Amino acid sequence: MSNFAPTHKLSTNKIGRLIWEYSLPSIVGMVVMSLYNIVDRIFIGQGVGALAISGLALTFPFMILLMAFGVLIGAGSASRISITLGEGDIVKAEKILSNALTLTFIITGIASILTYIFMGDLLRLFGGTEETIGYAEEYMSIIVPGSILSALNFGFNNIMRATGFPQKAMYTMFIGAILNAALDALFIFVFDWGIKGAAWATVIAYAVSSTWVLSHFFLPTSHIHFKKAYLRLDKKIVGAILSIGMSPFSMQLASSFVVILVNTTLLKYGGDLAIGAYGIINSLLILVIQIVLGLNQGVQPIVGFNYGAKQYDRVLKTVKYAIVIATILTTSGFLVGSFFSKFSVELFTTDSELINIASNALRITIIMFPLVGFQIVISNFFQSIGKAKISIFLSLTRQIIFLIPAIIVLPLFFQLNGAWASFPVADGLSAVVAAITIYNFHKKFKQL
Repeated sequence: MSNFAPTHKLSTNKIGRLIWEYSLPSIVGMVVMSLYNIVDRIFIGQGVGALAISGLALTFPFMILLMAFGVLIGAGSASRISITLGEGDIVKAEKILSNALTLTFIITGIASILTYIFMGDLLRLFGGTEETIGYAEEYMSIIVPGSILSALNFGFNNIMRATGFPQKAMYTMFIGAILNAALDALFIFVFDWGIKGAAWATVIAYAVSSTWVLSHFFLPTSHIHFKKAYLRLDKKIVGAILSIGMSPFSMQLASSFVVILVNTTLLKYGGDLAIGAYGIINSLLILVIQIVLGLNQGVQPIVGFNYGAKQYDRVLKTVKYAIVIATILTTSGFLVGSFFSKFSVELFTTDSELINIASNALRITIIMFPLVGFQIVISNFFQSIGKAKISIFLSLTRQIIFLIPAIIVLPLFFQLNGAWASFPVADGLSAVVAAITIYNFHKKFKQL
């Protein structure tokens, strides 16, 4: 058994207490993080206009893609570090940490440069029109150069949490989100900077919070530290990080391509305001999804550590707890979205046409939402125990395998409502696949 004191409790304390201790701070942190998107869209919708929301929605593929690289490294490193600490190897954990820093700069830097070069052409490909593309370019011209800051923030926040500092990881999110909201109000309503104000608010907030989170790994109180000697990339460590991080990265990457397809479909059947409606719905649903992801981030070190320590009964018990909690969360989101759809949309805009489109779309898209939490937990479980291929497959079922055919076929018969209906179709089918997968694996896992 590992003698690593800060996480030794992961193998001994009650599962319910551990999930509460680790997940609550990460849930709060993820909710606060989601306020980056929500606050931006509320201020832009109320302070700039309905078409500005549509322009901002065009940036979703870019934002998801750029964030994906941070997730690729951060989630992969956090999972590997948790397992490594469970095995008692602190030196290897520090090698993973330092390699992760180098990887973040290299990969995110390349992605940002390519995005900036081809931004205009890509925005048009993503469904931009003369009425909306100007807003998107204004926003992206500031956000893209600052994307390295968001990658560092999100990626190393995961690692901070995985190494025994869930509350401090939560504070990181609070710092950025509160600063972002304050600067949004200042730049948009006082300085009258429009959509550029929202972009500058986000970049400055990322700069402050990423500085905070990186400084943690230089402090004596941290259990693992950046080491100059380990910054040079190690082929085996890089492979280990990417193999695990590939699952959430694939999910993010798939989301980016799906958003492109959705945007072009919505533009065809509903025009610019339908894209704006999708932007509003995304903001609302992301809030619930982020809560589930926060739960998973808290569960991940518990599962990873106990799997590394070969305490398989604790692994299974943790996953069962997580499934119940996640299902309660997404069911709550379904109920709120169903009964308060118009009120939720009115937070973002006063445009009556956009309100009608978005509230109708919200009620349709969340029909199968109660099943989403279960599907996400199962995918995260396989990621946490190092089963990258299974995790990638489950991640892609919802975003690619089922959603893409649905978004192509259903609008041919039901027009705009068919596009909205593709989401619950994909949610339901992917949950069925996840259930079959975990059932089959559970029979094998019990024999370990």
